[in-house]
Amino acid sequence: MREAALGAVPAAIADLGALVRIPSVAFPGFDRAEVQRSADAVKALVEDLGFFDRVEVKTAVIPETGEEGMPAVLASRSARGGKPTILLYAHHDVQPVGDEDLWQSPPFEPTVRDGRIYGRGAADDKAGIMAHLGALRALTEVLGDDVDLGVNLFFEGEEEAGSASFAQFLSDNADALRSDVIVVADSGNWDSETPALTVSLRGNVRFTLDIETLDHASHSGMFGGAVPDAMMATVRLLATLWDEDGAVAVEGLTARDAETPPYSEGTLRSEAGLPDGVSPIGRDSILSRIWNKPSITVTGIDAPSVRNASNTLSPKVSVVISTRVAPGQEAREAFGAIERHLRAHAPFGAKLAFRDVDFGDPFLVDTSGWAVAQARDALERGYGRPAVDIGVGGSIPFIADLVREFTGAQILVTGVEDPHARAHSPNESLHIETFRNALVSEALLLESLDRTLR
Repeated sequence: MREAALGAVPAAIADLGALVRIPSVAFPGFDRAEVQRSADAVKALVEDLGFFDRVEVKTAVIPETGEEGMPAVLASRSARGGKPTILLYAHHDVQPVGDEDLWQSPPFEPTVRDGRIYGRGAADDKAGIMAHLGALRALTEVLGDDVDLGVNLFFEGEEEAGSASFAQFLSDNADALRSDVIVVADSGNWDSETPALTVSLRGNVRFTLDIETLDHASHSGMFGGAVPDAMMATVRLLATLWDEDGAVAVEGLTARDAETPPYSEGTLRSEAGLPDGVSPIGRDSILSRIWNKPSITVTGIDAPSVRNASNTLSPKVSVVISTRVAPGQEAREAFGAIERHLRAHAPFGAKLAFRDVDFGDPFLVDTSGWAVAQARDALERGYGRPAVDIGVGGSIPFIADLVREFTGAQILVTGVEDPHARAHSPNESLHIETFRNALVSEALLLESLDRTLR
């Protein structure tokens, strides 16, 4: 199996390059046709396997709005001979590119430099799709029609945009997706050479906050010093969210008490791009801050730009706040704590309005199942190193939906990224050797599961 998997890598990388060229951004304001083109391209790759009983591009309705969600690729093949069924998940939509001037090569033109493939989606998460498909190519090459393992595929088209139709899609297609084991290939590894199983994920609360202090804009010379402008109120209010160490200072946000492996400040500086002279924030071990404690980030702001600045008191400022919620706390409970804090600390009687609130619950993986043991074995054989159990500071909220819909399934959160992948950032990239090892490991896992009885 190893040789077949290694032989599948070049074609998988070539197909990944073709997918990266499709700007499949599912955010509002971007071209939905590109997400559809991406789904169609992925569907064609799945059909070329000749392995599945059916392959479809499907959508679901977003319950809150009645609008149609983004297209996903769904495929299924029934198990035979009492073998288990595995669901392989990844997503084909990508983040917006941001400031293109910060990219060293065009974001939608896959470019190889120093053993890495650069491009938006090269790592997150079109590489996850190709790891799945490359492993299946190896499996069918070795076993042909003798594969008894049931396999379902779900390649989502709106994960980066919040998975608004995800829960409805699961409900609509529960029979086609129901599985004993679910592999979510949307996480990372300890480093480029050491594999990892993600066993904890922080949740997320994201919302827009409007801060208003005036009925209309006023001249800053005529009224400044007597009238609070919205920018002043915003700065004062946001500053209350953190203490002097940069740790979250919101009463009611909880932390998880769990040990973390050694991780140096030097490693943090290298992986996060933290320059000398800029200090880390928070307290206790670095990984506990990232994996087990809440964080709050202001990710966007609507206010007069520097270019359009005038001597004016701003009547209203809007900010987007993203809160990572520690494992063990529900996202809605966390939002309640943040809302109470902000209302209690609004300066000068500023009017606050909360809108566009999105929730994603944190997740803790049950590592006691038989599939986890097989995954660890496959990763060790694929990478040549034992797998490390890690937490992730980011969020994959839909995993909680998977657990609710498929209560008996074992969840395996894997990934093709290394800490230098820069997912969501300019110059996102995939470490080719890590991808190779991930593909080999998954092929070995599929082979192992095909020998397993339920």
